[in-house]
Amino acid sequence: MCPFSTISLLNGIRNPFSSSVKSSSESESSAGGRGGPIITLSSSSSSSSSVSAGGGRGGPIIASSSSEFEATGVGRGGPFIAPPSSGGDREGPVATSSSAPEKLGFVRMIASALAVDHSGSRVLSGSYDYTVRMYDFQGMNSRLESFRQLEPSEGHQVRHLSWSPTSDRFLCVTGSAQAKIYDRDGLTLGEFVKGDMYIRDLKNTKGHITGLTCGEWHPKTKETILTSSEDGSLRIWDVNDFKSQKQVIKPKLARPGRVPVSTCAWDHEGKCIVGGIGDGSIQLWNLKPGWGSRPDIHVEKAHSDEITGLKFSSDGRILLSRSFDGSLKVWDLRQMKKPLQVFEDLPTHYAQTNIAFSPDEQLILTGTSVERESTSGGLLCFFDRAKLELVSRVGISPTCSVVQCAWHPKLNQIFVTAGDKSQGGTHVLYDPTLSERGALVCVARAPRKKSVDDFEAKPVIHNPHALPLFREQPSRKRQREKILKDPMRSHKPELPITGPGFGGRVGSTKGSLLTQYLLKQGGLIKETWMEEDPREAILKYADVAEKDPKFIAPAYAQTQPEPVFAKSDSEDEEK
Repeated sequence: MCPFSTISLLNGIRNPFSSSVKSSSESESSAGGRGGPIITLSSSSSSSSSVSAGGGRGGPIIASSSSEFEATGVGRGGPFIAPPSSGGDREGPVATSSSAPEKLGFVRMIASALAVDHSGSRVLSGSYDYTVRMYDFQGMNSRLESFRQLEPSEGHQVRHLSWSPTSDRFLCVTGSAQAKIYDRDGLTLGEFVKGDMYIRDLKNTKGHITGLTCGEWHPKTKETILTSSEDGSLRIWDVNDFKSQKQVIKPKLARPGRVPVSTCAWDHEGKCIVGGIGDGSIQLWNLKPGWGSRPDIHVEKAHSDEITGLKFSSDGRILLSRSFDGSLKVWDLRQMKKPLQVFEDLPTHYAQTNIAFSPDEQLILTGTSVERESTSGGLLCFFDRAKLELVSRVGISPTCSVVQCAWHPKLNQIFVTAGDKSQGGTHVLYDPTLSERGALVCVARAPRKKSVDDFEAKPVIHNPHALPLFREQPSRKRQREKILKDPMRSHKPELPITGPGFGGRVGSTKGSLLTQYLLKQGGLIKETWMEEDPREAILKYADVAEKDPKFIAPAYAQTQPEPVFAKSDSEDEEK
C-alpha cells in the first residue's frame, strides 16, 4: 500500500457548483501546503477502523477545530471533516483523511487506465499488471473491494478503457494488437481481428498489426469505436463486425515510414478525430462525406516529445494536449498555429497520462509523475481555463505518480489513478457536502458482521483404508514368499541352462544350436583357441595366401603385378 500522510482535499479548488475560487496561495495555506485524496480504493484493513470511528455508521466525523481533529483522529481510520478556514466566501468543508487512508484497487504495478460510467455507479481500473478491476459503488462497503477482476490479454499492459454511450459495454485496449469488448458485468463479447503483419500497406490489412496505444468509444453512436496503434494508423471499427474495420486513417508524415500514433480522441459530437503522433505532431480529421487520410489540421512539432493525451472541450473550440516533454498546451481550434498557453514543469513518465475538464469546463486538471530528486511527489494540478493560470496543486502521494484523472459531472467527485513500478491504486477525491453518491455511499456502509448463522462446517472426508487402524497388514510369511519370487529383491543367482539356449545364452547340450554343432564337427571350432598365439595363428596361413591369393592380389594382377612398396624417409629406419 502506498504510504500516504494526512492531507486535505478540494481546499481552494473551485467546485462546479460553487460560486467562487480561492487563490492558489490561500488554498495552500488553508490546506497546510498539501492536498490529497480523501479516499483511496483498496482492500486494506484500515477501512475497518473507519466504521467504528463513525459511531457505527462508518461515515465522516465532524470536528470543530483542527486541534479537536488531531485529538479525535488519533489511531482512527476513515475521513474526517473540518470546517473551512475563516475569511472569504464559504467553500465546501475540507475533507481530511487520517494517516492511514483507505485504498481502493491495490495492484502490483501502476494503475494506468480509468473509466467511470455515465451514471457514476461503476468504475473500471486497468493496470500494468495486465488486469482490469471492476468496482460497483452500490455493492461495495467500506472495505472497497472490486467485485470482478479480468485479464484481457495475457502478458500485455492495460492501456485504455472506455465506456459506451449507454454504459452497457466497455472497450479495453491493451498492449496487444487486438482490442476487446466486454459487457457491463465483465463478460467478453468479442475481440477485433489482427491484421497481416507482412502486408506493407496498412490500408490493406484487416486490423492493427502491432500493439495498441489508445482507444475511445464514439460519444454518440454505440456501434462505433476508434483505436490507435504503434503501427502508425488509426482505425474506426463497428462493434457488430469484429472481422474488419470500417476506416483506416494514415497520418501525414514528414518522411516515409511508420511512426506510432500515441493517442487519439473524439470531439464532443463525434464529428471530428484527433491523433497524437510519435514525432510530436497533432493531426485532426473532420468526418464528412468522401473524407480520407489527409488531415484537415496538421500542427507539426506541436510538442518536442511523444504526446500522451488529447482532450476536446464540449463547445469544440479548445483542444488540450499533454506530452512527455513535461508540458500541457491549450490550443484554439480556430487558430492552431500557436498555442494559447503552455504550462511547463509537469513531468510525466507514463504514456497514458491524460487531461480532463471539470464538469463546467472552467478547470483543467492533469497529473504529474514523481522524479528522483523531487520532494513534491505525485500531484494533481488544476488550471483555470479562462485565466490560463495555475489554480492549485493537490498532493496525491509522496512516492506514487499520478497517471489518469477524471471529474465525474453527476457525482462531483474526482477519480485518480496512481502508482509506481511495484504498487498502484485508484483514489477518489470528494467533498462530503457537495458530492453525491459514489464514494459517499460505500464509505458510509459498514462491512457486514459475521454472525453465528454464517458458520459453515467444512466437511472432512475420511478414507477408511488410508487410516492405519483399518489398513490390512499382510503376514510376514506372505511377504517372504513374495520377495523370494522376485529375483531382483531376493538376489537369486542365475541357474545353469539345461537344454536349448534362450535369452542370448547358449545351451550346454551338443544340439543346443545347430550352427555351433556343425562347426564343432567340422573342426572349425577348437577348444584350444584360447591357448594359441594370435600371431602364429595368422602366419600359418601366409604360404597358402601367397600361393593362392583370393582377395587383394587378383584386383591388381593386370595393373600392378609386382607390388611397389613406399620407401621410408625416416633416418632411423635407414640406420
